Amino acid sequence: MSKLSKLIKNPKKFFADAYYKRVGAWFLTKGFIAIVIVPFMLFTVYYLLFAADRYVSESIVSVKQAGESSPNAAGLAAIVGINTNSKEDTLYLREYIHSLDMLKLLEQKIDVRHMYSKEWLDFIYRFYGFMSQESLLEYYQNRVEIVYDDMSGLLKINIEAFEADEAQNLANEILEQSETFVNELSHKMSKKQLEFAKTELQKAEDRLSAAKNALLAFQNKYGIFNPIEQAQSQATLALGFEAELAKKEAELTALLSYIQDSAPQILMLKSEIAALKIQIEKENGRVAAKSSDSTNLLAFEYQALTVEADFAQELYKIALGAVEQARIESTKQIKYLSVIQQPSKPESAKYPRKIYNLITSLALLFLLYGIARLIQATIEDHKY
Repeated sequence: MSKLSKLIKNPKKFFADAYYKRVGAWFLTKGFIAIVIVPFMLFTVYYLLFAADRYVSESIVSVKQAGESSPNAAGLAAIVGINTNSKEDTLYLREYIHSLDMLKLLEQKIDVRHMYSKEWLDFIYRFYGFMSQESLLEYYQNRVEIVYDDMSGLLKINIEAFEADEAQNLANEILEQSETFVNELSHKMSKKQLEFAKTELQKAEDRLSAAKNALLAFQNKYGIFNPIEQAQSQATLALGFEAELAKKEAELTALLSYIQDSAPQILMLKSEIAALKIQIEKENGRVAAKSSDSTNLLAFEYQALTVEADFAQELYKIALGAVEQARIESTKQIKYLSVIQQPSKPESAKYPRKIYNLITSLALLFLLYGIARLIQATIEDHKY
């Protein structure tokens, strides 16, 4: 019977047969079975029989400094481009949680290798206990999700395990080790500051001692306690002699106006004037002589020594205060781990999302099959 006669006699049956033939040609091919049916059946068998439930314990933490206002302050600082120490410390903590050191500490407290390898049926998400430490670290990093919020400065930690209690216990242990890390980081910084302050104090003390010894040696060498005061007293004495000289010269001028030059009073005044001039020259020579023991040179050297001694004294006071401040800081907790949300105990498994994964896998398999058919049709067209 021809197709036309079938269409005329029974059009409903004709279109039904054509539909089933086309659908069969599409869905019952070997390619469709190999690309879609078989993988989807394997996925279904895995999710129904082998996939183990995975629970997630969530916690939220932040590293804060003593006297810091709130996490929002760190968020505001991040907006305007200011780098805060708390942000750096929180990022350090994020890297530490994913580090090998953290994993080793967890291995001592919790047998992480056994905990993740006991679900032997789930051959995809379980850990194989015979694998290396590096493989365990990579597996651990994939099971511990850490998300840092730039706005609030908070660290969200999601711990994945095959049992709810194990996820919570692992999260609690991670927080405990994180708190120890933050405290050690804070105290280590304080100890380094204290050591540095003590070193600077010792330098300041040595400098002060050297300055005092130099000043004492100068005084003992020249037998002068304070050359500056001595120079001032000599200058004052010279000025007194000059005033006396001016007075005597005025008196001599007055006497010469009515007494002869050979009179005894005139001769006595001239002698006194000559003596005063000699004394003035002598005093001026002491103050401004070019020799190394002149009063002005001694005063200049003494002033340099006293300036050095005074500066060393002030430097010593500052260093002593810095040591005391560093000692106080080392005895208190500068940084601490602020737990915003304690590790939760999950009541239901978050993974695997079986229905979602199956639907997604089916859609991807159909897409893959469509691409394969398109490639096949393109190749066949090019044959002709």
